[in-house]
Amino acid sequence: MEITYTEKDGIFYPNLALPEQTNYPIGKYGRMRLEFLKNHRKGTYTTLLTQCKLNEHLYEIEQTAKQQIDLTIPQIARERGITEKLKAENPMRWVQEMNNSKKCAEEMVLNEIVYR
Repeated sequence: MEITYTEKDGIFYPNLALPEQTNYPIGKYGRMRLEFLKNHRKGTYTTLLTQCKLNEHLYEIEQTAKQQIDLTIPQIARERGITEKLKAENPMRWVQEMNNSKKCAEEMVLNEIVYR
């Protein structure tokens, strides 16, 4: 790799450019991971940023978190006995139970994936 220089006011500055970065869309869990890295894992954040891998890392966290939540919600619902029968008999109770299952799944994912 050859470095070229540009002269400005008698001083030579290296012509440096960062490599191309990915530009994946980042959702809720990716943004939460970004804030966590900035506030609690500054070294990891700086490393990912300078290696141009931050966006890719956040996208992977986002996808992993969503997949894990999608797998966990039905398991929790099954364990708690939330069925289609309950949905037909008491729709409001079913919604409450499913919302609770989703929150439990999200909490597990946040602790295991986002905030690790």
